[in-house]
Amino acid sequence: MAQARISAKANEGRFCRSSSMADRSSRLLESLDQLELRGGFWMDEDMSMRKVKEVEALREAATAVEQEKEVLLEMIHSIQNSQDMRQISDGEREELNLTANRLMGRTLTVEVSVETIRSPQQQESLKHATRIIDEVVSKFLDDLGNARSHLMSLYSACSSEVPAGPVDQKFQSIVIGCALEDQKKIKRRLETLLRNIENADKAIKLLEHSKGAASKTLQQNAEARFN
Repeated sequence: MAQARISAKANEGRFCRSSSMADRSSRLLESLDQLELRGGFWMDEDMSMRKVKEVEALREAATAVEQEKEVLLEMIHSIQNSQDMRQISDGEREELNLTANRLMGRTLTVEVSVETIRSPQQQESLKHATRIIDEVVSKFLDDLGNARSHLMSLYSACSSEVPAGPVDQKFQSIVIGCALEDQKKIKRRLETLLRNIENADKAIKLLEHSKGAASKTLQQNAEARFN
């Protein structure tokens, strides 16, 4: 399906691309098609949830849908910002972004709300933990490396395993004061942020490598002309 749609656009004379560019575009579109099919499970999940009588089972089912929504949004965003997306033609990139934005819009229409019962102390702890993470996120662009180190110490504070690096003891005491469901959400958010930083770092390194290679080529061409 993906190849057929791209071939149709090519036959219209809209794109001019190499075989490698065609492969990248086809691979990206196939990924988006798979995500669209993956998002289709929600209707069946919704129908099955109506039959669930036990409260905890119902909450777990709703939480699973909520987490799946987060994963789908992250994957769509990752495709839009991938290196392959930068190495295809403008026309194909526009078409793929339209598809990605359509899927993003459909995903965002799914609203799942699992209310967590909290004591006043747990509510305050959640606000405090959220504020600390938000402060780190606000400094991403200023210092990516320091933000990564800070997030790692926060994530280690949420881990039940022996951490490889430093642990933010203050943050750990705050998270312990949160409701159990909030503790899991805080950990998931930190995992997502760390993945985003890793992807951003890779993109920056690839861009710098591309610039360096282009500069080297220009220099070699210039030397060749003089010789």
